[in-house]
Amino acid sequence: MDFGLSEEQLLLEKTLRSFLADEVPIGRVRELRDAECPNDVGIWRSLAELGATGILVPESLGGSDLSLLDAALVAQSLGHAVTPAPFLGSAVMVPIAFRALAGSETDGWLRGIAAGEIRFGVAATELFSIREEAGTVLSDGKLNGKAMMAMDSCAADFILLTPDAGRLAVVRGDAPGLEATRLATTDATRCATELLFAEVAPEAVFEGAEAVIERMLDAGRIALAADTLGACESMIEQAVAYAGQRKQFDRLIGSFQAVKHMCAEMIAELEPARSLLWYAAHAFDTMPEEAPLLACHALAHISEIGREISSVATQVHGGIGWTDEQNLHFWFKRISAARHMLGGPAWLRERAASLQGLV
Repeated sequence: MDFGLSEEQLLLEKTLRSFLADEVPIGRVRELRDAECPNDVGIWRSLAELGATGILVPESLGGSDLSLLDAALVAQSLGHAVTPAPFLGSAVMVPIAFRALAGSETDGWLRGIAAGEIRFGVAATELFSIREEAGTVLSDGKLNGKAMMAMDSCAADFILLTPDAGRLAVVRGDAPGLEATRLATTDATRCATELLFAEVAPEAVFEGAEAVIERMLDAGRIALAADTLGACESMIEQAVAYAGQRKQFDRLIGSFQAVKHMCAEMIAELEPARSLLWYAAHAFDTMPEEAPLLACHALAHISEIGREISSVATQVHGGIGWTDEQNLHFWFKRISAARHMLGGPAWLRERAASLQGLV
């Protein structure tokens, strides 16, 4: 039995990586770093033309209706190219939630996502990490409070938020009473936002959504792990290429045993993680009862090895690896910031232990 990717999945990965290499080179990423919001509308619409934004949207609504493993391959490619795009929230977490809700009320939003016409932000951080006494309250049909570290919300058309662990609400990005402020973070390829709600009327509220929220977060964790895996791949590739060009003492540094070991150890750490990620993404659709545990393990493990790989890859470059001109820091910072986006390794492992009845 072949446990590798299918021909269609390999073609998807090849096509997307070729597109990103041509259309979103590191020079373009540099330009977007200095923009008010890095999530460029043109890139999002181009991804829609490739079918990436609607990868989890039903075919009847203009999507491809593929699996989470396919979506993970897209996320991996975006991480490999450090592409600024709201894929994690708009194309993974929101479609997973809306499909689980299974209501016609969400069809228009799913169509818009598949067509590249709508971008969603996601505000769910308070479910696993409360900062600065943040939290939102839904009372009498109005939202009040503060949501911190909301993903991709500074230029979003809509925001999906969790007032509590049992309800989901959709708010327009330009709703009266909503103030969005982009927060300064290490990763310039993603935006994190502080959202202030003052008597904001939501477009829709979904009650009894506990299971939907958990499934949405599990899908997000698997896709985020894939993004980090892709960024690690790129850092290893850049380190190996640099070791094959840089000379010291009239020798390529890649000929030194210490450097060889550094590169080999990075690859040895990454490859088992790839298998864990594929299994977690596969289980999400075929063995949903195993998905919560695997999502925690996949993101926790890849976050941990990502920190090590990003550090060692930078060390292979020597001092120049830490400079802005070298570009390596884009991947380094993306990996570092992702480590805490949907729960840090310690929190994820505690949740995994709880799911197994160990705590």
